[in-house]
Parts: sequence; C-alpha cells; structure tokens
Amino acid sequence: MTPPPRLRPELWVKAVLRLCATRDLPAFVVKRGDNDAGAVLLKLNRLEHGAVVFSQTRDIDGNMRWLQATAGAVPDQEAEAMIARHLGRDPDLWVVEIEDRLGRHPIEDWPMPPER
Repeated sequence: MTPPPRLRPELWVKAVLRLCATRDLPAFVVKRGDNDAGAVLLKLNRLEHGAVVFSQTRDIDGNMRWLQATAGAVPDQEAEAMIARHLGRDPDLWVVEIEDRLGRHPIEDWPMPPER
C-alpha cells in the first residue's frame, strides 16, 4: 500500500493557524522548523489550568496522528521544559501554541485533555 502524500510542515502549520483564527482560538508559531522536513509539536496552553503537549507521529498507513506527550495538563514550566528537550534533539522541529482555557482545539484526531 502506498502511503498518503505528506503535506509540508510549513503548509500544515499555516492551515492550523488559519483554522484556529476562524474559531477565535489564539494560535502562533513559537519555533519555526524546516519547511519541508520538520516535525511538529503542538502545545495546548490552558493558561491557569496548565498545558498539554502533543507530538506528531504516523500510523502504520502513514497518516498523521497525535500523541499526548504530557500526562494530562501540566504546569506551563514543565511543558516548556519538555519542548526545550525536543528542540535540543531536533533543530528542524516546529512548535505551535494554541491558547484556550477550555482546552478547545481544531484538530479532530487530537485527544481532548482531561479536565483538572
């Protein structure tokens, strides 16, 4: 089976930012990675309710999926430390942050973070 074509990270990030804007969710690029080959980390900042970090992965068919990289909502400093460790290993990495106290996000296959 041929894997599905991959969308360049730069285009994917632009699409997510636009989708967030249409839903009144503040979102921005924290770290710009490689336009063609960079992976993406997403930080869902729930402000005083902590943050959840999601990492990009691929399923067996090559489709993009998201794994919750933190154990639920964690303090912002803990989320930032995790992101810094990832950036230390992968300088091509993109980091996108979405801010919403309620933990809303526009990506359908993301698991919703547990309520605190």
